[in-house]
Amino acid sequence: MKKQAFLFGYGLKGRSLAKGLKEEQFRLKIIEADVLLQQKAIDEGYLDVKLMDVTQDSALERLEIDEESYIICVMEDEHLNVFLTLSLRSLFPNTTIVAISDSIYTTQKLNMAGATKVIDLYQVSANRIHNILRRPVATKLLDSFVSDACEISFREMTITEASPLDGKMIEDIDFAKEGVLLLGMIDVELSHKFIFITSGINHKLDAGDTIVCMGYNQDLDYFEKKMKLEYTL
Repeated sequence: MKKQAFLFGYGLKGRSLAKGLKEEQFRLKIIEADVLLQQKAIDEGYLDVKLMDVTQDSALERLEIDEESYIICVMEDEHLNVFLTLSLRSLFPNTTIVAISDSIYTTQKLNMAGATKVIDLYQVSANRIHNILRRPVATKLLDSFVSDACEISFREMTITEASPLDGKMIEDIDFAKEGVLLLGMIDVELSHKFIFITSGINHKLDAGDTIVCMGYNQDLDYFEKKMKLEYTL
């Protein structure tokens, strides 16, 4: 019998997960609160897609999630994602809940909300950069496969004085909304050392600082142009 997965959210992260779950032959049910994302899932070939107000426990109960199912929470709104995780844990105390986090702050909240496993994208990315520095040959080989398959890459960009990022605090910038993941930065005020975002410090970005992001090439191109950044890699 195929395993069943309930995927809450069909945004950037949700789409990637849906593809993987489909390839692994899960019985996949996609739940969305946004009608446009619901329609996108339908247009991309998913048959079991439901539009739902995920803040209503009565609606969640009707999904008939059992203890053998997998719940995956990747709503675009991080506050909604935490609230949803909390509600689902209360309703389905013995079911595996996996949540995706874009920051250490969200990771803490999701853990407190009762997620069985929180995948911290920043920590994953930090580990990957560590491998690049310590095992460049193996990582380069792996990157060749990743790049060919997904068109995902790393990019180093310098903040200019004309950039809207100049003077902003990292915590106040919604990188996920732009479709990119911030991995770290080189702060000119801190001895030009590379700082992983997983360090938990909310840095201020200034002209001359360099940020390192990961994402689909087209999203990185758009982000670089929109934020008037200089590509330095």
